[in-house]
Amino acid sequence: MIASDILNVSSNDKVRAMDYSPLALAYIGDGIYEIFIRTYVLEKGNMSVNKLHKASKKFVCANGQAKIYYTIQDLLNDEELAVLKRGRNAKSVSAPKNADIRTYRLATGVEALIGYLYLLGKMERIEELMAIGIRELEGIKNEK
Repeated sequence: MIASDILNVSSNDKVRAMDYSPLALAYIGDGIYEIFIRTYVLEKGNMSVNKLHKASKKFVCANGQAKIYYTIQDLLNDEELAVLKRGRNAKSVSAPKNADIRTYRLATGVEALIGYLYLLGKMERIEELMAIGIRELEGIKNEK
């Protein structure tokens, strides 16, 4: 895989994406989630790296991801919801550092969903869900 292909996965192979464990999906989903958040924060304006990091903290912590879980769960189709729940129910061998186990598992569910959608090449769907989650964490009312 060359660098230009990393964010442009074009596989629509559901079997391949479902072959991964929920924790493997969360592993790649964590990276993709981080890229979306860093891009969002960077687009707010040029600032020091320290300020960028502080601006992204509420999005990348388990509590923030758990809020996103509750915000998007009713917007998912059956397949996406199943992946979200697989991620949530996965038993991790590592213990969360800054969150209780329930919050940590909800965050893992969100990361697993993002990873799954990424492997399917569904970047537009990730963007849609991330935008909804960001609005929730920023306290922006959904304008219709």
